Amino acid sequence: MKFVSKFSKSLSALAQPSRFVALADSVIPALAGTTLVAFTFGLWLSFTTDVDYQQGETVRIMYVHVPAAWIAMLCYSVMTMNAIGSLVWRHPLADVAARVAAPLGAAFTFVSLLTGAISGKPMWGTWWVWDARLTSMFILFIMYLGILAINRAIDEPNRAGRVTAVLIVVGFVNIPIIKFSVDWWNTLHQPASVLRLDGPALDMEFLRPLLTMGFAFACLFATLYVASIRSEIWRRKLISHYRLSARAAAHKDG
Repeated sequence: MKFVSKFSKSLSALAQPSRFVALADSVIPALAGTTLVAFTFGLWLSFTTDVDYQQGETVRIMYVHVPAAWIAMLCYSVMTMNAIGSLVWRHPLADVAARVAAPLGAAFTFVSLLTGAISGKPMWGTWWVWDARLTSMFILFIMYLGILAINRAIDEPNRAGRVTAVLIVVGFVNIPIIKFSVDWWNTLHQPASVLRLDGPALDMEFLRPLLTMGFAFACLFATLYVASIRSEIWRRKLISHYRLSARAAAHKDG
């Protein structure tokens, strides 16, 4: 119980914007450095491994396509947790953390869709098919864009936060659909080959660069996410400062 209490207090302290900014200032350089090293090693592995006997050189697109898809779903899951924290516990940073994740998720989803289309052309003979996996992934992209549009359309921050939080939680139903679509329906997309109960189906020659690039993408997301939260905190502080200054000036003139 003491450990749980200390952990809860640590999270509460971290939720304070000023403390989070101080932590972000010290963490971001380490995250950025790790991201650079991971991408350097991951890209080297991606371009030096053997080609697939069926896909040929296009197999290398998988080392970008699959990690981008993983992070796109991870990002929405993180958004959902923050949305719940905003709705239920009124967590001080939950609304900020949920909002800044949307453009990052949209970017990773777009990369996943684009690289999927590039690899799909030589394999399937077409850039796009409306099968379950691709359609559900495209819906995820539309959801990200919708959340961004709502945040811009509603001027009142608290109301915008509540509306987007509800939509984020409701939209989470699409994440398991994306994950299990290849198992539930007959699709052109290949079934899961890494996250399987009986272990990965990929040969280590391909699994090694894929997991390395997955780690690199995760580090990139973490770096951008923490930096985005810090920037949003500073933006809100500046807006609050300007508003207080404007009110003080108006009161003085009155």
